[in-house]
Amino acid sequence: MARKKEAACKRPYSLGKRLELSDQKRATVLAELRKQLEAKGFTGLTLDRLAQASGVTRQTIYNLFASKTGLLEALFDQIALEGGMERMRNVMMAANPELMLGGFVEIFSSFWSRDRILIRRVHGIAAIDPEFGAVVEARNQRRRFAAIRVIDMLDRQGRRDGADKHMDKEQRVATLHALTSFEFFDALSEGCGGVDQVARLLPRIIKNALSLES
Repeated sequence: MARKKEAACKRPYSLGKRLELSDQKRATVLAELRKQLEAKGFTGLTLDRLAQASGVTRQTIYNLFASKTGLLEALFDQIALEGGMERMRNVMMAANPELMLGGFVEIFSSFWSRDRILIRRVHGIAAIDPEFGAVVEARNQRRRFAAIRVIDMLDRQGRRDGADKHMDKEQRVATLHALTSFEFFDALSEGCGGVDQVARLLPRIIKNALSLES
C-alpha cells in the first residue's frame, strides 16, 4: 500500500517535469526559428536544420507543434504577444470611434516597428512559400476584420466628411487595411526618416485618406 501511495505521488511530479521540459524545448525551438529567419531567411530554413540547432529531433518539433503551420502560428502568436497585440481587444470595445481608430493605428505602428527585420523576412517568405503565405494571410484577415469594425463605428456616428460620399464602405475598409499593413509601414519608414516619424505621420495620413472630420 505504501508503495502505491509513493508511486501516485511521483506521477504528478513526473508529469510536471515533462511539461516543464516540453515548454523549454518549445521555447528553444521558437528562439532558434527566429534566429534563423533573421539571419538566413527562407534559403537557410529547414526543419532538419532547425531541429539540429535546437538540440531536438525533427519528430520532437512535430510533437510540439503538430505541423509546420503550427510552428509558424506559434511563432506569430509569440511575436504578437511581445508586441502588445493583446491590447487590441480593449481598443475594439471603445465607444468613441476616433479613439478606436487611434488605438488601432497605434497598436499596429508599435507592432510593425518592434520586430521589423523579422517581420520583413516573414512577409518575404510568405510571397514564395504557400504555408508561410497562408499563415500571414490569416493574420491579415484578422486585421481586415478589425478595420471593418472601425469603419462601421465611424459611419455609425457620422464621422465622415460629406465630400467623401463617393467612397463606399468596401473602399474605406480597403484603404484602412492597406494603410495599416506592414508593407506600407515599412516603405514609409524607409522614406520618411524611420519608425518614430511614421508613427507620428500615419494617423494624419489615414484621417486624410478617409476624409474624417477634424
